[in-house]
Amino acid sequence: MSTSTSLTGPSADPAARAGRQKLPLSPLLALAMAAFLTLLTEALPAGVLPEMAHDLSVGEPAMGQALTVYAIATGLAAIPLAKATAAWRRKRLLLTAVAAFAVANTVTALSASYPLTLVFRLFAGIAAAAVWSELVGYARRLAPPHLQGRAIAITLAGIPLALSLGIPLGTLLGALIGWRPTFALVTLVALALLGWIQVSVPDAPGQSPEHRRPILQALRLPGVAAILGVTAAYVLAHNILYTYIAAFLDAHAMSGARGSVLLVFGAASMVSVFITGALVDRRLRALTIVGTVLFIAASGLLAVMASSLFAVYAAMVLWGLGWGGVATLLQTAVTDAGGDRGQALFVTTCNTSIAGGGAIGGILLSALGPSSFPWTALALLAPVLIIVLAARTRAFPTERPTAR
Repeated sequence: MSTSTSLTGPSADPAARAGRQKLPLSPLLALAMAAFLTLLTEALPAGVLPEMAHDLSVGEPAMGQALTVYAIATGLAAIPLAKATAAWRRKRLLLTAVAAFAVANTVTALSASYPLTLVFRLFAGIAAAAVWSELVGYARRLAPPHLQGRAIAITLAGIPLALSLGIPLGTLLGALIGWRPTFALVTLVALALLGWIQVSVPDAPGQSPEHRRPILQALRLPGVAAILGVTAAYVLAHNILYTYIAAFLDAHAMSGARGSVLLVFGAASMVSVFITGALVDRRLRALTIVGTVLFIAASGLLAVMASSLFAVYAAMVLWGLGWGGVATLLQTAVTDAGGDRGQALFVTTCNTSIAGGGAIGGILLSALGPSSFPWTALALLAPVLIIVLAARTRAFPTERPTAR
């Protein structure tokens, strides 16, 4: 999708846009809510996994694939969906995606069939690919050039909001009223968002793809492969732990602490997002190293002190601080190295790794039990730290190219 297309309506006047000094908060917040809804729909099963597994008569490893199929669908659909919908009006695409979330979460809330649930999780994952492809470009079009960075930051605030409030709240509601009513409430959020977008967000025309360079050729650009390797291992380590965090806590007699543990993790993640946003332009390499070290420390605590609730909470703080800003860091790094093609490869790599975390975590849970998760994370994060430390010229340079 091109970010140069203009909006329709009053804001389409270039002179008006050039003279605008304030950000249009309502449409930007609607986009932030779309990010919130997308992440909440994706990750909510992690907090209610045992209950979903029981009601659908499957094991927890099988139920974990509800996250896996969502991520696979997002990763595989991103590029072909962008091509197929290139000529669509952007608002039509966004509304269609949000409506798809409403349908998918309604079916999930009502379904008594495990296969049917997985089908509509896949359907929601395809909708997520459409949302993620639109958010940043939409935010840039809504703002004058000198405020585009702030517009993007507001739009992406839906991510830490979902981590810090949405998912823990969903977990607590799942314990209080059941997982089915919780998914039904997410449907209501989607319906309200449809109305908000319709009223508040300006439209923009689509654009037919032309002069596209092969995306896979970006792998030959210096630094891109290293960044994608770091992305794959980091996201895989995170999702092995996060997808089955309920099973991990249950195994250590901490099932009652699920909601508060996820709340601590989400709050630390939000702090990390804001720190990263303030420093990424000047300290990308240092932040990536620090984030990796924090995640390694968290995994070490969970590996050797999982029976201590205090140690678990400490690990959640370290993990959240190490995880919250990683998407911004890695997306910035891959865009510096590979441009738009690098960004497309990042989306595919990230979502494939999310899917891999669910699949590999399920295998580990069946074969070795939940105590194997932090040790696996340590094994994945050690090479991440080595690559980041070594790739100081192209992938994670001391000074960013755009800052020179």
